Amino acid sequence: MVFSYPNSKSFSMAALRSLPSIIAIVGASAIFLIVASLILVSGPITSSVQEYFLGENRGWKPESPNSLNIVSQGKPHLKGNETGSVDVGTSGAVLDLRKYDDDLSFTLGANQSSPNAPFAKEFGGNSTDPDADLVTSKSPMFSSGEHARCDLYHGKWIRNPEGPLYTNNSCPIITQLQNCQGNGRPDKEYENWRWKPDQCELPKFDAKKFLELLRGKTLAFVGDSVARNQMESLLCILWQVEVPKNRGNRRIHRWYFRSTSTMIVRIWSSWLAQNTPRAMEFAPKGVVKVHLDIPDEKMMEFLPGFDVVVLSSGHWFAKQSVYILNETIVGGQLWSPPPNAAVYMRINNVEAFGLSMKTALGAIATHPNFTGLAIVRSYSPDHYEGGAWNTGGSCTGKVNPVSEVVNNGFTEVMHEKQLTGFQRAVEKTGNSSKLIFMDITDVFGYRPDGHPGPYRSTDPNKKTRRGPNGEPPPQDCLHWCMPGPIDTWNELLLEIIRRNLKIS
Repeated sequence: MVFSYPNSKSFSMAALRSLPSIIAIVGASAIFLIVASLILVSGPITSSVQEYFLGENRGWKPESPNSLNIVSQGKPHLKGNETGSVDVGTSGAVLDLRKYDDDLSFTLGANQSSPNAPFAKEFGGNSTDPDADLVTSKSPMFSSGEHARCDLYHGKWIRNPEGPLYTNNSCPIITQLQNCQGNGRPDKEYENWRWKPDQCELPKFDAKKFLELLRGKTLAFVGDSVARNQMESLLCILWQVEVPKNRGNRRIHRWYFRSTSTMIVRIWSSWLAQNTPRAMEFAPKGVVKVHLDIPDEKMMEFLPGFDVVVLSSGHWFAKQSVYILNETIVGGQLWSPPPNAAVYMRINNVEAFGLSMKTALGAIATHPNFTGLAIVRSYSPDHYEGGAWNTGGSCTGKVNPVSEVVNNGFTEVMHEKQLTGFQRAVEKTGNSSKLIFMDITDVFGYRPDGHPGPYRSTDPNKKTRRGPNGEPPPQDCLHWCMPGPIDTWNELLLEIIRRNLKIS
């Protein structure tokens, strides 16, 4: 504001003529001095101007990370030439599940307007606070308290002087193919290792705690022979505190623990998708037809009765099969249509695996009567070196974890497709609260010593050494010895259930 003053002589004469004018000027000056004094006491004028025009507040200080409840995720583990690939455990839709997957309770529902809304609700913040947006965008993997502080899937294998949770002599239900000690394997060091996450401790499996956690509940394993391998491992651990009752039949395996009314179930499902050997179009009877857009019928029939379901799939996609979409043949594995057949074979076994995962998980997540937790156990790595399982591959002589994982292109692409199928199912349903990704693939890439190898049977005359021309003996480098590394799967399972299952 600009003031204009007249010359002093004319001003004095005008003032003498009008006494009221003088009184008015004095009053105005007094009011000005009072207001100015108040401003000077409260803060410098220059500071007030800067605050008003520049938005600068010198009295404000940023809150510390602790006061903002920022949860540290630790340094990302990089692989190869990647510059930001972080492999974590998982539920929910996150930015890129090839790089991120979160086993914590981070949800992005279809009706959720702001990605930081769960953060605000969990930690008492304001969903419109820009600081909350900043935390969410920088750390898409978080949950409350201890859940967010431990990435279970990055760490190292350490020696365990306490030894395994059971022995082949203390568990009567080990499938003979995985009873490595009973089959004459001479070394035992593979039993004496534990997985140690970088950021925390993975608790040792507590059988009594597990049964109490699942009091009155049913845990189901659905999948292939590797699912059976994990279920038997769990039963062996629990067997040390209580012998269960076998209540199974030809359709479903069931083991009942009376002390807590806990049921452990297994359903065979090679592909997690509906399949039939019946003839279809030009595909003959006997060759399995896998309907990639229809979930396994038996799995869906029993699903409402499960509180936790662990899904295992992938390895049967290497076997002969025909792939069906919309009742149309679209591909196959180790099978080709007749030369005169008008068919576009556009789906290979890897793509088929991804589609089957999307179908199965989508059906589970949207099932109106399933209110439990579905855990996808990621693709279990095999360790056939020098060839495949049927072309001379071998894991003979492996007695300790390796320090560097040998790249396996098929395992990597199957793991990627599984993650993609998981992501698509979550995106399609908008429901991540039911779906968890248990990412064991990289962790167990370090354990070629954990397979039976040539010790698959009790035959005293079995071949356990290479032949005169270096050919390996028949062996199993896919399934896992019991006891052995697979017992860690159930320690991870217990921790995931503890974190995520809503116990009433």
